[in-house]
This record gives sequence, C-alpha cells and structure tokens, in this order.
Amino acid sequence: MASSGEGTAFSLFDGRPVTAMQWRVLGLCALCMVIDGFDVQAMAYAAPTLIKTWGASRSVLGPVFAAGLLGMFAGSLVLAGFADKIGRRPMLIAATAWIALCMALTPFANSISALIGIRFAAGIGMGAIVPNAMALAGEYSPARIRVSLMMAVSSGYIVGGVVGGGIAALVIAPFGWGGVFYAGAMLTALLSLAMLAALPESLQFCLLRHPRTPRTLLLLHRVAPGAAMPTVPPANSVLSGSTLAMLLGEGRRIVTPLLWAANFANMLCAYFLAAWIPVLMSGAGYSSSKAVLAGTALWLGGLMGNFALGMLIDRRGFAVVLFANFALGGIAIVGISYFHAVPMAAVLCIAFAGFCILGGQSGLNALAVTIYPTRARATGAGWALGFGRLGAVLGPLAGGQLMALAWSVDQTLLVSAVPTVLAAVAVGSLGRLHERRVKQIPASGEKVPVRHSTSSPLDKKA
Repeated sequence: MASSGEGTAFSLFDGRPVTAMQWRVLGLCALCMVIDGFDVQAMAYAAPTLIKTWGASRSVLGPVFAAGLLGMFAGSLVLAGFADKIGRRPMLIAATAWIALCMALTPFANSISALIGIRFAAGIGMGAIVPNAMALAGEYSPARIRVSLMMAVSSGYIVGGVVGGGIAALVIAPFGWGGVFYAGAMLTALLSLAMLAALPESLQFCLLRHPRTPRTLLLLHRVAPGAAMPTVPPANSVLSGSTLAMLLGEGRRIVTPLLWAANFANMLCAYFLAAWIPVLMSGAGYSSSKAVLAGTALWLGGLMGNFALGMLIDRRGFAVVLFANFALGGIAIVGISYFHAVPMAAVLCIAFAGFCILGGQSGLNALAVTIYPTRARATGAGWALGFGRLGAVLGPLAGGQLMALAWSVDQTLLVSAVPTVLAAVAVGSLGRLHERRVKQIPASGEKVPVRHSTSSPLDKKA
C-alpha cells in the first residue's frame, strides 16, 4: 500500500483551487508530450520527400520507423522506471536534451543505416517522457479533476503530431526533409531549458524519498502554505520489492497484463496508421502535400477524441468508454480501406480513426497512472507503454512487409483494424476484473475507509 504520506500529499491538492504552480507543471508536462508526438511523427512527414530525394523504395523505411519505436521500448522499460529512484524532474530534463541532440543530428544521416541508428537513440530518450510527464501531471492534479487534467496533458502528444504536419508543410519545400528535424531540435532544446528553470519535483516523490529535507519543506510550503509535514514511514518500508512485485502485487496480478495487452494492440494500430497513412495516401494518387494533410487529419481527430473521451470517462469510467471507443475505431479503419480513393470520405474516416485510436491511447496512459502508487507509478506506466511500444515496433514493420508483398492500399488498411478489436476485449476484461478488485484494494493503491473503496477509475471518475 502507499504510505500515509502519499495519501496526505494527494489530499493537499483537494479542496483547493488549482494554483499557478500546478498550471505551470501541467503546462510543461503537456509540452513534453508535444515534443514526443512531434518527434514520433516527424519521420512520417519527412518520408515522402526523403523517398524522392534518395530514390529509395517505400518499404526500406519500415526499419527506420521501427528503430525509433524500439528505442522507445527500451527507454520505457529501463529509463522510465529509473525516475522512481532519481525523480521525475531530472529524467524529463535529461530526456528532452538528449532528444534535441538526436534530432539535430538526423539530417546529417546519409544512409538508411545511419537513420536507423539515430532514430533508435532518439527513441531511448522518448521512452522516458510519456510515463514521467503523465505521472508528474497526475501527482500535481486534485482528485476531483485528475483524469480530465491528465487527458488534457496527454493531448499534447496529439498536438505534437498536428504541429509536426504544419511545420513539415512550411519547411520541407525550402529546406528539404531535414528542415523538420532542425525545427524540432530547436523547440526541444528550448523546452529542456524551460524545465530546468521552472519545473519542480513531485511532492509525492519528495515525501517518499527525501522527507524533511529543506527542498521538500519548501515545496510543501509552496503547495499548501501552513500545512503540517505528513507522517511518512521509513523509506525501506515503502520502496522495497522487485519491479514485478510492485506491478503485479496488491491485486494487480491480472489487471497489469491486461493493461499491457491493451497498450500493445492499440499502439500496433496507432503507429501503423501514423507511420504509413501519408505514404499510403501518396501511393493512392494523392500529392505530397495532400498526403501530409491526410496524416494531419489523423492527429486532429485524435485531439478531438482526447477531450471528448476525457469528459466521457469522467462520467462513465474507463472500461465502458474505452471498450466502445476501440470497437468504433475498428469500424473507422474499415471505412478508410473502402473509401481511400474518395478524398473527402477518406479524410473523414482517417479523422474518426484518430479520434478512437489516438484518443484511446491517451485514455490508456491516464488509466496506467491511476492504477499504480507513487513508488511504482513511473515504472508501471513505463512498462505498460513499453509493451505498447512492442506493438508500435511491429506496426510499421508489418506495413513495410505488406507493401513489399505488393498488398493493395485497401487490403493493408483492412488488416490494421484487427488490433483495435483485441484492445476492446482487453479493456472490457480489465474492467470486469477491476470491479472485484476495488472492493479490497483501491486503484490508487492507498488505504481508505471501506465506505470509499467501491469507487474505481475504470467505473467512475478517479
């Protein structure tokens, strides 16, 4: 169970208006998500021009897309959890600085092998961003609107994809495909400096790791002036245990694997669409600029889905909303496969697929943060995303393989609808199991009176 200090730290935000410091933290976390979405999608937007410039086949970019995602897988499992030891703040600052360096180096690649190496290195840093940005955002949000705020922060990832499309449309013509990465490097470096100057550490983390130090006392005073220092147990009583014990213990033995499965299936589909929609639309006869705009529609739809799903989840809970959402996402992808030759219908189907698939992933990210306590929050969210990244690696690779086999556009898209059904099944099963679990163990991992223990982030507002 989480310590009493953790529970008190969370309650310090409840019953109070959201302060300027909290908004600053949430804003910086959202910008981290923007950078992550920008970097992931930058290669897809640069791909049509890069293919023409290098005279390469479309299928050879499959390993390039997969390399970045494989790096994210490694970063999610290793670096994201490391933040539960050193803190959210230093991990986010270091990760963004590393990504800025890798993006600046990307245009200097002169071969597919060089691109693969640089994208893998960048992916390692990106793997640490989402779990820690989401964890920090949740730890600075009051319980009454925690899910809504986390979903809003997670929207930054989708905004990054949209911004990437806009920047690509502006810079590719005058600067070539490398201009996308130069712009991204500059923006990411500026964010790293801003966090160095203005981002505080998590109060929950400080209470668990560094209780009664001057830094923790100062942070407590800034969060809740006049509040008494919470009573916390010795550090070794809340931080012991292996990673798997933290992730699978306290009633999460089946819940955690189902969360991993939902992430795997949905991200397989999401990254397939994000990587290949511009290329597939270009192959279907769209111009380069229209292909980029088709890819942008995916992210715009995801942005709308993020906010709409956040409000629905607040009212109905994760399980019901996400189950229906992923089922509808599969229908939208089938629509793309049938109407890809009709521009207006294709764009509408792409946007609705983004609404369900990208918006649904933000819901899964928020769910992971609510399931695990502070001592394992970045680890739990990181591992869930790590297994999702495995699906993300397979998505672009599978697309490249299908193109190498000369599959048609509609056949390729039709196959990509299958993972959304698997995600719906996993979320639905998770919800049924969670109904039983929360009667004994709340989803936040904190001890509360029995009269409060029936609430669940899967069934109602977290």
